[in-house]
Amino acid sequence: MRVIAGDFKGRKLETPFDDRVRPTSDKVKEALFSILMNETGDAVVCDLFAGTGSLGIEALSRGAKRCYFADAASSSIKLVKANVKKCEAENMSVIIHGDYLNALGRIKEKVDIFLLDPPYGNGLEIEAIKEIENRDLLAKDGVIVVEHHKDDKMPETIGKFTMYKEKKYGRIVLSLYI
Repeated sequence: MRVIAGDFKGRKLETPFDDRVRPTSDKVKEALFSILMNETGDAVVCDLFAGTGSLGIEALSRGAKRCYFADAASSSIKLVKANVKKCEAENMSVIIHGDYLNALGRIKEKVDIFLLDPPYGNGLEIEAIKEIENRDLLAKDGVIVVEHHKDDKMPETIGKFTMYKEKKYGRIVLSLYI
């Protein structure tokens, strides 16, 4: 696993020792950031189910000014810390050990890009989006990106947010909400 483009391009990131964390493939990551190409510069990003932190680190590498990394698993937080350090991105990173509710409660600014890649099949992405709305955390022109399995169909609307794009990459789907 590596950083694809930007300031940290080519840096190899630490990967999980087991299969409990499922890092986003380079193909899907590249496609995602092609979609977000004009959105990442100077953005505040939240990698809400961070795992290894590769999505948030890619956003920082491509010009985001800050990224909140959050995960409930201690092993994932260790990976995020190691990867942030490897990229020398500590001054642009806020690492939160806790579930999505705890993490969203600790964010005190509007977020331009939410990156949601929760464990598949349990509906956490929908609950997280509802909580983002309840806490009014998405910036005016912000976007919420959900990575999910093709069998997990996302609704057209969640609260006030509407899906405006959906792209399939094999078994993985990216659904974008505004």
